[in-house]
Amino acid sequence: MSTPDLVADAVVKRFADHVAVDALSFSVERGSFFSILGPSGCGKTTLLRMIAGFIAPDGGDIAIGGQSMRNVAPNRRPVNMVFQQLALFPMMSVGENVEFGLARRGVGRADRKRKSQEMLERVGLSGAAHKRVDELSGGQRQRVAIARSLVLEPTLLLLDEPLGALDLKLREHMKIELKQLQAAFGTTFVYITHDQSEALVLSDHVGVMNHGRFEQLGTPQELYYRPQTPFVAGFVGANNRIVGKVDSINGEIVALSTASGWSIRARRHGSPAAGAAVEAFVRPEACILGRSVAELPQEFPVQAGAVQSLLFDGANSSVLLLEERTRHEFRIALPQTGQFSDLKPGEKIVFSFDPERAACFPARAGADGRSA
Repeated sequence: MSTPDLVADAVVKRFADHVAVDALSFSVERGSFFSILGPSGCGKTTLLRMIAGFIAPDGGDIAIGGQSMRNVAPNRRPVNMVFQQLALFPMMSVGENVEFGLARRGVGRADRKRKSQEMLERVGLSGAAHKRVDELSGGQRQRVAIARSLVLEPTLLLLDEPLGALDLKLREHMKIELKQLQAAFGTTFVYITHDQSEALVLSDHVGVMNHGRFEQLGTPQELYYRPQTPFVAGFVGANNRIVGKVDSINGEIVALSTASGWSIRARRHGSPAAGAAVEAFVRPEACILGRSVAELPQEFPVQAGAVQSLLFDGANSSVLLLEERTRHEFRIALPQTGQFSDLKPGEKIVFSFDPERAACFPARAGADGRSA
């Protein structure tokens, strides 16, 4: 088994009385795409800057390519970094931007030109070497920034929310390009983002970060379908959140009810006791809609509701319901067959979901009984 390209061992960083990174340990396998996903202020940028060497940890160690980086200066580390602002030099041509790091390393002019041209060809910018940076589109500038980093053959390429400044359509396109570039080069990418879609689409593995720690490490599929904490369940993907108390437990399935009397079932995580406060999460696409009870699977509990609004988003359209008795809001993905395209606000409807596809966790402090 090969040595991981990155190993963090109990890494700690404090700023005054705030712990930004809290005894974090993880590893990133060689040639993989690893994303650090979390909300603003969770510590992900601090962690990336420690990997790059811009910030020294207060405890623990970081190893790159099997070598400890303790007391190793940023310019001596086998890493390169792509920032959201890209930091390209407008007074230089595209080719000169790509050659910049090679020139600083003392690589001869002929070799710089050759390596720069080869790299531009590999990122789909052959013939652009003599262009000015401001002549390029946003996506092309992104590729120049990546080419400038990869031409130095780093062990790790660190990417600090590089798509954040792009418009939505270009961002979607660049997700595909980044994934293809990483696969083509085989360089280990460490990518930070607050955008769950970027992390799920791009990554081999994702660390979901919250308050300086990883709530869960896993593949995108594991995070989406098998969240291990209520934070991950609520942060990764759309979810309906229901807070209640445990009525009974039958194997892995918890029956719970809300303060307003709504009863549902969900798969348990942890070991809640009868009467304990819990949070349940149900994804919109896990729900089944019907205009009558007879249309729904008989083995699942059926709920009734009224259409509050229709949320059109093409393939991801959904309907927002108010549960009939309790007035809980519930979001359900509309089937792509179109049989519910004529739903109207106020119309009565029924729905159900497989308890195996709902996740129930012990409630966090401050859970208030509202669905979200």
